[in-house]
Amino acid sequence: MDQRYESNGPAAVPNLPPESGQNQERLHALDAVRGFALLLGIVFHSTMSFLNSSGRGWLIVDKDPSTTLSVLFYVLHMFRMATFFFIAGFFAHLLFHRRGQRAFVRDRLRRIGLPLVVGWPFLFASIVGCAIWGAWVMSGGTLPAEPPPDPNPPLLAFPLTHLWFLYVLLWLYALTLLVRAIVTRFDGAGSGRARLDRVVSGIVRSPFGVVILAAPTCIALMTLSEWRPWLGIPTPDMTLLPNIAALTAFGSAFGMGWLMHRQVQLLNVLEARWPLNLTVAVVATVACLAHVGVIPSVAVASRDPLTLAYAASYALAVWCWSFGLIGLALRFLAGYSAMRRYIADASYWLYLIHMPIVLVLQILVSQLAWPWWIKFPMILAIGFPIMFASYHYLVRSTFIGAVLNGRRYPRSAMRSSGAAAPARMEGTA
Repeated sequence: MDQRYESNGPAAVPNLPPESGQNQERLHALDAVRGFALLLGIVFHSTMSFLNSSGRGWLIVDKDPSTTLSVLFYVLHMFRMATFFFIAGFFAHLLFHRRGQRAFVRDRLRRIGLPLVVGWPFLFASIVGCAIWGAWVMSGGTLPAEPPPDPNPPLLAFPLTHLWFLYVLLWLYALTLLVRAIVTRFDGAGSGRARLDRVVSGIVRSPFGVVILAAPTCIALMTLSEWRPWLGIPTPDMTLLPNIAALTAFGSAFGMGWLMHRQVQLLNVLEARWPLNLTVAVVATVACLAHVGVIPSVAVASRDPLTLAYAASYALAVWCWSFGLIGLALRFLAGYSAMRRYIADASYWLYLIHMPIVLVLQILVSQLAWPWWIKFPMILAIGFPIMFASYHYLVRSTFIGAVLNGRRYPRSAMRSSGAAAPARMEGTA
């Protein structure tokens, strides 16, 4: 195995070969995975008007539902956010030890908290407007009666929309700093952390380590009083109190990323084991779909051995997809690419602003008598250029880009996107 990642301490960074004009400490593969995980979120939301479901599960319902896109929705929901939070934890540990706690907190409040607080009102208003327009279009030019209020709203109900991931990130940063303060207070000599490092190393190196990592998520899913198995990990987008399953799944991914950066050489294991992890991920996913079916369902799970087996398979698939895709990227995307660098920089902005754009395009094609395999690619083919153009001309070289990317880039071609980017390895995570 090519030992490209070597550790000289808890906060060591990879020993990469020098590249002309590039940051030699950059993990290009993880940056690429983080960016593509966010872009897959746009694809994920674009499928939702085509879900082949008997019930209405999205603001827009297309005339030509698709089982294929329903399966794509299911699979993307399995791994994209867990993968993102793992990389978020990895980069957070790097940033913390590179800049210190105060600078870390300032940076996270500026690049995570500020976009959440400033962006939410505009995005929420635009989503509500699209919802009203969509209802008008689908009802044939009349507005339906206002639905009755939810009789059992969640505690601290609040429509975080797709920006929930920023809110959960802030939770995880705060919890991590609290736990770290307690650990350093009572483990001044570092012996406890050394033992923890050995445990983490043992889990990652063991072929059965993903089973251990999947166990907390499996247990958390089974504790939910109204768990809907087809929908997997419930998205914490409607309340200020994240549900236990989401907090467990995404928190454990974030924590594992944080701890793995203490031993960055463990990335070699993920790189070497990507075929095994992806194989197990596919097998576990097929087993899950065999149990719940390919048609979306909001049926509540019963508490029986079959449901437990499904929860275990689902949680295992989450970790195997994440580790398999990260390992695949480490194997094939480790080198610098101007295009991947540009996409990774743009992905944060694209994900923030994509929802109203996707909704508008879904509404425009929803009533057309065209097959889904024309309409769905059309949404992506029109939406992505609009979003990338907005990033290039309105964000990249402006103060918005300075907030989101940590710096302003000159308004030039993609070839300048990676040049002399100081401390950019932290990413948006």
